[in-house]
Amino acid sequence: MKSVLVLYYSRGGHTARISRVIAEQIAEQGHSCDFMHIKEAEAEGLDWDKYDSVVFGACVLYGSYHKSVFEFVAKHQSQLEAKPNAFFSVNVVARKPEKRNPDNNKYLQKFIELSSWKPNQVKVIAGKVDYPAWPWYDRLMIQLIMKMTDGPTDPKSVIDYTDWDDVKAYAKQIVQ
Repeated sequence: MKSVLVLYYSRGGHTARISRVIAEQIAEQGHSCDFMHIKEAEAEGLDWDKYDSVVFGACVLYGSYHKSVFEFVAKHQSQLEAKPNAFFSVNVVARKPEKRNPDNNKYLQKFIELSSWKPNQVKVIAGKVDYPAWPWYDRLMIQLIMKMTDGPTDPKSVIDYTDWDDVKAYAKQIVQ
């Protein structure tokens, strides 16, 4: 039995949901798994020695990750690198199948380039468009980006592009 920590940064809740599904799948395989937002991890502290491996996921907004993602990685780089580790990127550009390939996803490549931590494994997971849930300024900016990339622009659109079967398969792969 392995002990896995799933860390995440989520702004609107979708990356948290993906992280929870990953943690549930790991637990269903008989392993111990905790998952928490990086803000919670910073506030409460972590017993890194408790875990055999670490998985970290973060969402992209406006073409980048929140600065707290890079700050967390820089602060805890040695703990992340001390055990098997993985990073998953959640972004809506991955709605296009070819953009789910890590080599073809500019946001994942940008993370690898800018981050002090170089994960052992990387994964791209398609995110969710949820215009009604977003503040007007986010909705407007993302509609503009979507218009430029041939994505949905209807302000009533709620489209989950996440391949949940793939997320579950990814969770199983993590503990192999």
